[in-house]
Amino acid sequence: MRVISRRRLREFWQVHPRGEVSLRSWYKVVSAASWREFTELRHSFPSADQVGRLVVFNIAGNRYRLTALVDYGWQKVFVRRVMTHEEYNEGGWKNDPWF
Repeated sequence: MRVISRRRLREFWQVHPRGEVSLRSWYKVVSAASWREFTELRHSFPSADQVGRLVVFNIAGNRYRLTALVDYGWQKVFVRRVMTHEEYNEGGWKNDPWF
């Protein structure tokens, strides 16, 4: 899968350095994957959830959340937002036009 864009990950870990190792690990797994459907993605990330059109990933033991649009046909993962668990619970990410 091609991750678009890694910049969002870097921007997040610059503010939340404790998330860097986990986000780098997430990126490595996703970049090496070639999922064709959500059930295959769940083999790599069992705690991932499909919420609307987005996939929600738990990062760093559920300390952080990452939302992404996964295009299985084009083999692309569009990182929409990386946030703390508290920011996720506030629900502002649901205003994403890709939701």
